[in-house]
Amino acid sequence: MISTKKVGRPKIFDRDEALTKAIGVFWKHGYEGASMKLLTDAMGINSPSLYAEFGDKHALYLEAINSYATNDACTPLVALETESDLRAAVHAFFEAVIDYSTQHASGATGCFLVSCVSTSAGHDAGAATLLRDAIASTDTRIAARFDREIEKGTLGPDFPSAARARLMFDLRQGMVFRARAGFTVTELAGNIDKYVTCVLAEA
Repeated sequence: MISTKKVGRPKIFDRDEALTKAIGVFWKHGYEGASMKLLTDAMGINSPSLYAEFGDKHALYLEAINSYATNDACTPLVALETESDLRAAVHAFFEAVIDYSTQHASGATGCFLVSCVSTSAGHDAGAATLLRDAIASTDTRIAARFDREIEKGTLGPDFPSAARARLMFDLRQGMVFRARAGFTVTELAGNIDKYVTCVLAEA
């Protein structure tokens, strides 16, 4: 007996790669400026495939934010958490910030969260929630790194972990803003040692 069961057509695109391309489009053009044609052309798929895989444009945008916050924006945090020496870890954090701000696979510079998401957060509740979550998560992970050093005695018991975590995040934002404005890697790296000293200064 011949089976009449239809075999689903295999996907002809790499989902993660397509999502990275979508991030690049949103990053460069903003949510409003990212037309479906720009998105589908960059992602290498047609509109029906985009809707089938990601939902509508807004759903794709939210997934792009989540992907970036979970992967690209976490690279500096991984550097901070995996380097055993604290000063070297903070230095590695800022180096990683420069790297992803100037060498992202999409070709865009700066930070997707700063360049695009922050501008849409005021009128997009979903984007605003993801942005707040990303900031809070970053603050928490940096503070936890400092707290571990307090427990080890590397930092004094009165070291203001939460405040310095926020300072690191704010310095990070300044760096990615400069990268977006076209500052060179050399220019961006010139202040890292000062940033590290500022972050780790005892209260």
